[in-house]
Amino acid sequence: MQIEHGTVDAATYDSVSIARRPASPWRLALRRLRRNHLAMAGLAVLVVMILACLFGPMLSPYQTEKINIMNGNKPPSDAHWLGTDKLGRDILKRVLLAGRISLSVGIVAMVISVVIGSVLGAVAGFYGGLVDSLIMRLTDIMMSVPSLPLLIILGAVLSDLRVPPEMRIYIVMLILGVLSWPSLARLVRSEILTLREQEFMQAAEVLGLRDHRRIFRHLLPNTIPTIIVVATLTVAGAVLSEAVLSYFGIGVVPPTPSWGNLIQSANNLIDFQKRPWLWIPPGLCIFITVIAINMFGDGLRDALDPKMKR
Repeated sequence: MQIEHGTVDAATYDSVSIARRPASPWRLALRRLRRNHLAMAGLAVLVVMILACLFGPMLSPYQTEKINIMNGNKPPSDAHWLGTDKLGRDILKRVLLAGRISLSVGIVAMVISVVIGSVLGAVAGFYGGLVDSLIMRLTDIMMSVPSLPLLIILGAVLSDLRVPPEMRIYIVMLILGVLSWPSLARLVRSEILTLREQEFMQAAEVLGLRDHRRIFRHLLPNTIPTIIVVATLTVAGAVLSEAVLSYFGIGVVPPTPSWGNLIQSANNLIDFQKRPWLWIPPGLCIFITVIAINMFGDGLRDALDPKMKR
């Protein structure tokens, strides 16, 4: 750029300085994520699945719980693209409605897990000593208990207590969230142990900042990349766990549809062999959703990890 009379226009100088300013870590991570075609494909599939489950049932001409026995177990046709179940209800609409429940369970369970795991991990890493020992021993106990048998036991207890179906959804969300926080807590703790020795934390201590401010304003924000990656993978695990519980009849129970209990509805050999439209669509939805979340989560991990070689 040629400078005349030794002066530079202020607007021109600002534009040049902004252009030369290095990109932020978040922009660099977003740029790397966009270059990962598998991750972007997983994100696109996930967005399509969420939009279809949210708005698809609104476009269906069929009522949700209208029963028509004479139209039961019909194969796919122009009127019913995925056929009907034994009560004559449209399978496509029920699969989309079930997607709302399954995805909601996964997302809410992820939020609960992230809140508990990140807070406990940060507190353990920051204070150390007895606090760290107590939290880590609790984490070891939680990780040593096999989750699936425990989920089955808790689901059976809910069945014995005759909890209403509309309330079971929220209890399942809570159970899945509470059981999935230990791994995140250990990851956050390990990062906090390193971060608390950095210069910026020594400066925060010299300034006399209180502990809660140092934890939640300075330490935890630096662990956000790890939390985001674990959160995406936690959604996939929660969706699968909910499907398993509902398949065994101890998770989300009818008449509330979920992908798990829709598969469970094809519970005899005739349905399995002669009526594949009853169980293949929800099974494919579970498979596609979990694969898409894992692809996006892997790409997000690579994008947020500055040590990865490009």
